[in-house]
Amino acid sequence: MDKNLEQWLEWQMRLHDRAIDLGLERVAPVADRLGLDDIAGRVVTVAGTNGKGSTVAAYETWLSSAGFRVASYTSPHLLRYNERIRLNRQPVDDRALCAAFAAVEAARGDLALTYFEFGTLAALLLIKGWQPDFALLEVGLGGRLDAVNLVDADLVHLTPIGLDHQAWLGEDREQIGREKAGVLRAGIPVIVNDPDPPESVLAEVRRRRCRMLRVGQDYRIENARDDGFDWCAQARRIGVASPLPGPHQQLNLAGVLAGLSRLLDFERYTDARIGGGFEGLRVAGRFDTVDTHLPARVIVDVGHNQDAAGVLAQCLAPLRAAGARVSVLLGMLEDKRADQFTDALASQVDRWWLLGLPGERGLSARALAERLQGRIAIDACFDDVASALAHASSTVGNQDIILVTGSFVTVELTLRELGLSGEAD
Repeated sequence: MDKNLEQWLEWQMRLHDRAIDLGLERVAPVADRLGLDDIAGRVVTVAGTNGKGSTVAAYETWLSSAGFRVASYTSPHLLRYNERIRLNRQPVDDRALCAAFAAVEAARGDLALTYFEFGTLAALLLIKGWQPDFALLEVGLGGRLDAVNLVDADLVHLTPIGLDHQAWLGEDREQIGREKAGVLRAGIPVIVNDPDPPESVLAEVRRRRCRMLRVGQDYRIENARDDGFDWCAQARRIGVASPLPGPHQQLNLAGVLAGLSRLLDFERYTDARIGGGFEGLRVAGRFDTVDTHLPARVIVDVGHNQDAAGVLAQCLAPLRAAGARVSVLLGMLEDKRADQFTDALASQVDRWWLLGLPGERGLSARALAERLQGRIAIDACFDDVASALAHASSTVGNQDIILVTGSFVTVELTLRELGLSGEAD
């Protein structure tokens, strides 16, 4: 009997005895059998620690609005698996996705693939079938040994490198950067959009003789303001309208423009077209205000590491300075550094509410509280989102802010409890 999407995903979860098993030796033969070469006119691989999803969405928005066919693969998803694979910003439908899963299953033989590897192969197969002008591929974890690295990129875009997934990638930014830079190919253009890149990244760029554009040297942000900034490269200064809040998003957009300047002939476009190409850009789950029945403003953000928390603190600072009281509903996974996350965010938080997360990797509210003992004053702990929202409804006012953060899972559970379906807009 044919499997539906939910059945396929359950099957993939059971196929391998480990959730993460880095390396290309198992997935590469399956890719060869599927003929996963020449998947698009040009391939952009996005690697790094923070800002990858926003960067892909920005490329996607600009290129689609310019009339190009654009396919994207990102992970994880927020509410629906289909979000991971898009053509012209629209998620793939269940039928096409299940057909791709069936093709991967037929090709894998007796090779045990992880959930991520299985999905990556299906995504690449779908993209090859679409033959878009551009394929945007977000690296899942690391780079060198990630399944996305099966594909040779025409341009690599490296976002800021931070501390995350140290159990697999290394304990410091130099080791992590070396793994991230493993997606480079000889001689290709690379965007280094990290204001302070690890030396290991720069060394790999030199070794591969890649043509680098580096933020702060080859392009820069000037005249930053709430609604945009000036992008300066060579002799050109372009005013950019930024639809996303925060200086980190301006950094992301500046890097995307640098990448586009390598992918396209910018001389063909007016300054107004280049700087206005991000109109309509929205990245779900990134400092995203959602509609709720609560009197307070509810913001959701999937950030889960120290650098992401620092960015959140920057975004909250002007709101709190204007008189808002900030309550954080925090839920985190077992392998994340909750202490570093709260340390980076604490200066902008008035109340902490801890949420227990389900699953093998989820931390209970009690376990999270134990990790944070002595670091923050915990106002309340909850085993489920419904209880947390009920508490919030009786304690917040219309000038307050509730920030839901710490994990994709935390945001997903909250959005579902609030009645958001995740269907495409």
